[in-house]
Amino acid sequence: MKFICCGNKGSMQVNDNGVSIDNKKEAEAEAGAPKYGLGVRHFQTFLLFCALTVAYAQRVNLSVAVVAMTDSKGSNPNFPEYNWPEKTKSLLLSSFFWGYVFTQVPSGQLARKFGGKITLLTGLALCSVLNILTPLFARWGGWQLVCALRVMEGLCQGVVFPSVHTLISAWVPPNERPVLGTCAYTGNQFGTIVMLATSGLLASSSAGWPSIFYISGGVGCIWAIAFYIWGASSPADYKKISVEERKMIEMTQASEAVSEQPKEKLHTPWMSFMTSPAFLALIIAHSANNWGFWTLLTEIPSYMKNVLGKDIKSNALLSALPYFAMFIMSFIFSAIAMQLNKRNCISTVTSRKLFNSLGLWVPMLALIGLAYVDSDQSNLAVILLTVTVGFNGACYLGFQINHIDLSPNFAGILMGITNCVGNIMSIIAPLLVGFIVNNEKDAQQWRVVFFIAAAIYLVGNGLFIIFGRANVQPWNDPPAKHRRNSTPQVESQH
Repeated sequence: MKFICCGNKGSMQVNDNGVSIDNKKEAEAEAGAPKYGLGVRHFQTFLLFCALTVAYAQRVNLSVAVVAMTDSKGSNPNFPEYNWPEKTKSLLLSSFFWGYVFTQVPSGQLARKFGGKITLLTGLALCSVLNILTPLFARWGGWQLVCALRVMEGLCQGVVFPSVHTLISAWVPPNERPVLGTCAYTGNQFGTIVMLATSGLLASSSAGWPSIFYISGGVGCIWAIAFYIWGASSPADYKKISVEERKMIEMTQASEAVSEQPKEKLHTPWMSFMTSPAFLALIIAHSANNWGFWTLLTEIPSYMKNVLGKDIKSNALLSALPYFAMFIMSFIFSAIAMQLNKRNCISTVTSRKLFNSLGLWVPMLALIGLAYVDSDQSNLAVILLTVTVGFNGACYLGFQINHIDLSPNFAGILMGITNCVGNIMSIIAPLLVGFIVNNEKDAQQWRVVFFIAAAIYLVGNGLFIIFGRANVQPWNDPPAKHRRNSTPQVESQH
């Protein structure tokens, strides 16, 4: 871990291995670097924000829709109602991730080989069409066919994060990752907020619960057309980018790769990945985050309805509130990290561990408190849920960006691996809730769910603090010589 005197960019620093580094030249280079305003890279970031908004809206729409699908009297009785027990609903909510985990690693490789645009566009376009077909599938084949459809949607969306990581690595200069990376990934929360806040109203409208799937799928199709026209895998593939902006991006990113071979031809060091303590700690941190995040995301609507007694309209709005808090807190944490970077107070690795701790251990304490909230204390429960999910936004500045810290060349593949393992937790968590919660109105049973999530947060972040690193690893350039450590600046992005 590095300790740096605030405000002295030319100071001597101690890296993760105890070796002194003089960063005066790097600081001078940074100070003399030209400044650029809005450009194509910002537009590409906006397209990625929209992509993640669409992806998460389609991913979480069933969480609220299933409440209306199984209780039409609480929304619009003119549409079909399905008598699905809690275990069946948990099965449906987890089925998305069965397919999702299988395409993570292959899509990372495909994104490196063919470009992130092709993989991202193909996956989200197909998923959008499948969303539109959901009401028809439910009518034809009941929960079994809906379950199969969700598995296919998961297969399609498995390309999203590896592709986005690959695109960010190609488009965003290292010194701009705090802002542009955060802007792109807050699409996760924005899509969740919009879908959870509006799905209850849509289910109660004259269009009924099917409109939840029609609208989310339709917007996805519109995004696919826009991304096909204006999206690009790299600055070199975008004809209308200015020469100055393209050179700026390519020059700043050249400092991260000393190998003379193109990224597409680098040998993938699989064994080095899986024997690296820093990367294994990253896998564990990602898995811990996914367990808690998806436990809450898929089960908050049921908890609101059955324990707190909220109707579907207030259920949807209150379910969206924690993710609105996460959306806002992501920018607040990013601003804090930017100030730490500007003042040069802490090293990159310290920054990663600090924000990851805020993102996992503060929610851990809130979940413990939530476990002891009585069913008649609904306002307190909503506050604790908001704190739990809101502070989880700090993880964007922790483990999420750590993939690029460890290996800019293989960031997409690393993301594919950790997201694959992490989303196995997303499969198990809803299923475990269905096994534990036999009586949906029993607050004691929900207490066990919250305790388990809190324990996993504790262990996951603890191991990340001990073994996590933020310097570029030697296996980033496998055919080349051992590369130098990456810049010790604090990058505040996932």
